[in-house]
Amino acid sequence: MLIIGMILFGLLIGAGAQFLLGKSKSGVDWTLAFVAGVGGSFVGGLLISLLAGDGLELRPSGIIGSFGGAIIVTAAWTWWRNRSVSTVD
Repeated sequence: MLIIGMILFGLLIGAGAQFLLGKSKSGVDWTLAFVAGVGGSFVGGLLISLLAGDGLELRPSGIIGSFGGAIIVTAAWTWWRNRSVSTVD
């Protein structure tokens, strides 16, 4: 049940990151939302929670870190995709 909750949380965080960056105008890319949400949650959330001294408990610092990590992953993916598309043309 915890894994399903983490996946759903990651999807929501990833979709929120796409919305914030303005990428969701054409709809949410759910694959990117999953990768950005879970990856950003793991790296950003874990790092911020440990730096804040919260440990591995669910705290606001971890949620903010998760969202920040998802924004970074989404922005990096968008930059990488735009870069590779422009070099092919």
